[in-house]
Amino acid sequence: MAFALSKMKLESTAFEPGGKIPQKHTGEGEDTSPAFHWSLAPEGAQSFALVCHDPDAPRVEDGQYGFVHWVLYNIPGNVTEIPEGVDNYTLGVHSRNKPGYMGPMPPQGHGVHHYYFMLFALDEQLMLPEGLTFWQLLEKIEPHLLATNRLVGTYERPL
Repeated sequence: MAFALSKMKLESTAFEPGGKIPQKHTGEGEDTSPAFHWSLAPEGAQSFALVCHDPDAPRVEDGQYGFVHWVLYNIPGNVTEIPEGVDNYTLGVHSRNKPGYMGPMPPQGHGVHHYYFMLFALDEQLMLPEGLTFWQLLEKIEPHLLATNRLVGTYERPL
């Protein structure tokens, strides 16, 4: 199954779609992950994964582009929200090869960056190991993907 957007809806109490991510949730603030909630998950969803990717980051490494800020997975199928600063479920590694959330902090003067918080609904509870990269996670979940959608936030560090 392809990663096409579905009717599933991902929202945050921290920012509106296309809105500015509050400093609290950035590398210039408390670097705390925002709270999220979702609805309209497909029937049969047994687990979820949530990631944050900045495709505007001027970084290409091993054929992969942008900067990954968060990889969270093994979220049970009965969960429909995660709190701010969530510290349970399974953590993958961000682009600095460390687990956990790493808030937005684009280069100063680089303009507005777009942060894609992507939610994936899966047909199984895969119980994947800790430490997967975003790209490894996508490879593992693709055969089990029921639905995906995203919430995009923005952040900029002026000169």
